[in-house]
Amino acid sequence: MTENQNPLAKHFRQPVIHFKLPSNGAFWPEGALDLPVTGELPVYSMTTRDEVIIRTPDALLNGSGVTSVIQSCIPEIKDAWKMPSVDVDSVLIAIRIASYSNTMDIETTCPHCKGENTYGIDLHNVLANITVPDFNKSFTIDGLTFKFKPRQYFQMNKANLVAFEEQKLINTIQNTELADSERTSLFSQHLNTIVDLSNQMYVDSTEYILTQDNVKVDNPVFINEFYKNSGKNVTNQVKKILEDFAETAKIKPVKVVCSECEKDFSVNLTFDHSHFFA
Repeated sequence: MTENQNPLAKHFRQPVIHFKLPSNGAFWPEGALDLPVTGELPVYSMTTRDEVIIRTPDALLNGSGVTSVIQSCIPEIKDAWKMPSVDVDSVLIAIRIASYSNTMDIETTCPHCKGENTYGIDLHNVLANITVPDFNKSFTIDGLTFKFKPRQYFQMNKANLVAFEEQKLINTIQNTELADSERTSLFSQHLNTIVDLSNQMYVDSTEYILTQDNVKVDNPVFINEFYKNSGKNVTNQVKKILEDFAETAKIKPVKVVCSECEKDFSVNLTFDHSHFFA
């Protein structure tokens, strides 16, 4: 052993589980992910520092806490901000399994008898059932061919943060003693910002648009201008396609049986970061 080598190094944390990304590494830009030849990423448990970070409200809200913990627990992920949306849930579930266990308790109310139940959900099964939409498929709308892609975590977080702040402002405007004309003006201003977020989501989710003249348009500025000036028919169809993609990627409901009336029902799983690692 060399003089500078820590004799405790062999007691450092080791990978607890290995898992495959739902995307299999697709959609990650170069340098953001160092995918092993096996395709499986080693996952370490959270450190004490990670647990403090993941429970800090500001760090959760701006996304820095989540990305910091992801890169700590999965070192092969070099830039979690660039992580495609289809991998976010699976990455967080894998970290929770490695840090605590594969079982997570959820409390729910039976829709049949209104009885309160607590269930232990096997997160390995949840992880195995996450699916990725077919982003290889293209769609034709009004003579144009659209090819979509998953948004990056940075884009998702930024949009969520802006929407959160704008909604707070709208709520504040509605509850102040402002004159009606001033309130209306401010309300319209901030509502337009929220509407613009939807347009930006279309841009972030569009890989390219192919014209009838076979011109491939992948410049985000041009795509943004197109969506702002396209007809309602186009945006409605794009919205529906993206909603279908989101439904495919969504964590599947878990079927449970009520301990009181013994009837089964499905429970939708949503992973709020502030409670998921509590």
